[in-house]
Amino acid sequence: MQSRKYLVTAAAGKTGVHTVRNLIDRGQQVRALVRQEDGRSEALRSLGAEVIVGDLLDHDDAIRATQGVDGAYLCYPVRPGFIQATAYFADAAKRAGLDVVINMSQISAREDAKSHAARDHWIAERVLDWSGVPTVHIRPTFFSEWLVFPWVRDSIVKEGKLALPYGEGRHAPISAEDQARVIAAALVEPAAHVGKTYTLVGPVELSQQEIAERVSKVIGRSIVYSPTSIDAYREHLRHYDLPEFMIQHFVEVAVDYQNGIFAGTNDHVEAITGQPPQTIEAFVAANRRAFDA
Repeated sequence: MQSRKYLVTAAAGKTGVHTVRNLIDRGQQVRALVRQEDGRSEALRSLGAEVIVGDLLDHDDAIRATQGVDGAYLCYPVRPGFIQATAYFADAAKRAGLDVVINMSQISAREDAKSHAARDHWIAERVLDWSGVPTVHIRPTFFSEWLVFPWVRDSIVKEGKLALPYGEGRHAPISAEDQARVIAAALVEPAAHVGKTYTLVGPVELSQQEIAERVSKVIGRSIVYSPTSIDAYREHLRHYDLPEFMIQHFVEVAVDYQNGIFAGTNDHVEAITGQPPQTIEAFVAANRRAFDA
């Protein structure tokens, strides 16, 4: 396969670093866009990526980042500005004549979402569609990595509890690495994927209690699901110095979770990559040290 060049935004992030590695392993060239130079950007450079520093909220940076590449992975954090950044990026991608943009959306993105971030993602999808840029939208359920975020992990480690206001909701956790394999595959061979929206999920749909049981087995310590209220959850999140925009998102998607928005399974990961997604047990085992007190 002929080597081409791809832009990976948020390249130091959860899915970004794995996407860079996947593309390079496939013999492709990668331009990695990061917000700042640090140890993570140096690690990307050591993999063989061209590292550039820029901000998706800067139109000039978007134009500079997309020049000379064949396709791009667009990923934006949970913070205000995604619609503006998407408009800038769509314009830059169109100018550069990109073959494909893989857009990281989320499973809760919809027109009537109460989460400001989720609704922004839905509108951002429409902006890319209206632009005419060849696009693939991916909508993952909760990442497996959610378990190692401090506001989840701390209760597991310190109290032996998975303390979340998710009621009886269910989801099939998916790892960032599995998502990256889908992203890389769709970038390199976009023809079968352009114009599609993929809900990305892991191999098994689980309740929070079932997730707690699986974590328990791997780490050798009893973990239980301890449902909390929405108000208690909001207060808990405020202890982690999170911006209000992110807290509002987490609270509203908790309600979505209770209402089944994050549920469901499919075979997209295996169909696109030829490899089944990682189980939650495998993820916890690979990240075993994160659960040490």
